Amino acid sequence: MKKKIITIFQYTFFFLLGILFVWLTIKDVNQEQWNNIKLAVANARLWLFIPVILLLILSHLSRALRWKILMEPLGYKPSTFNTFSAVMIGYLVNAGVPRLGEVVKCTLLSRYENVRADKLIGTIVVERAFDALCLLIVFIFALWSEGEVIGEYTKSLFQSFFSDKAGDISVLRIAIFFISIVAVITLISFMLKKFGHLDFIAKIKNVIYGIWLGLNSFRYIKNKMAFLFHTIFIWAMYLLSSAAGIYALKETDHLGLGAGLSTLAIGSVGMIITPGGIGAYPWLIEKLMSLYEISASTGKALGWLLWSAQTIIILIVGVICLALISSYNKNRKKHESN
Repeated sequence: MKKKIITIFQYTFFFLLGILFVWLTIKDVNQEQWNNIKLAVANARLWLFIPVILLLILSHLSRALRWKILMEPLGYKPSTFNTFSAVMIGYLVNAGVPRLGEVVKCTLLSRYENVRADKLIGTIVVERAFDALCLLIVFIFALWSEGEVIGEYTKSLFQSFFSDKAGDISVLRIAIFFISIVAVITLISFMLKKFGHLDFIAKIKNVIYGIWLGLNSFRYIKNKMAFLFHTIFIWAMYLLSSAAGIYALKETDHLGLGAGLSTLAIGSVGMIITPGGIGAYPWLIEKLMSLYEISASTGKALGWLLWSAQTIIILIVGVICLALISSYNKNRKKHESN
């Protein structure tokens, strides 16, 4: 019962956060701006969103193939369809309840491929670690290529977080930030050792052990080059889809690949903040476009078009996979039994 209450609270919080960003996006839009948004969409090269959708689907397929590579050292060789379906259904669940999708996709694969879900959680950690690294690289390249546009803005954000009242960088604030991280890690370690005899703590330790096994799986990947290829390919598809979306609007078609990099970086943050990026993604893209001196109405149009393309894929493909995965595995079992 307590777990259900926490889940409901978590869902409600992130859903309301998404609604807040939606409100922030539209609260100051007057009739003239609505007309400009409609005009920007009407004059857009909407056909370009077909390759955008195809690029994103390819990135999801590549993610599924990369996940299969991570599972090989654990002795698991799931079918590509089941793996892809688990990925898409996970995205679908994440659009409603943040982070639950990761658990669901591991549970689904465990159900249909007879693999241990706790070990799969470890592979998810490896994936997220590489994705975080890729996102950091994207930010670095975006700052390097678009430094004149977003460099000063990023610098001001950093200074506001780590600066004192006089506006100088505070060594004390930076030290407190890193000390807090070390303290939290130390406290968790102490709790696991001190209360390891309790059932609840024992379950947590088992999960951590499963994660450790998954992390170690990267050391034993048979085809590391394939894993790295898929990692690069996934983010390359993200970048190309962002750049294609920017080119689709005539008001932004001059911005180029550099703007695609910054859109990918900032948009990824929006996807993390709220379920499926609802509200947060368009709002952040609008603010980013303002740094390029793009009007608010065009920024809104671009943000919502890019977000809609990503969300439509997740909804349609996720629902199709959810509808087919059960029958696919029934037919698969019949075929294997024959």
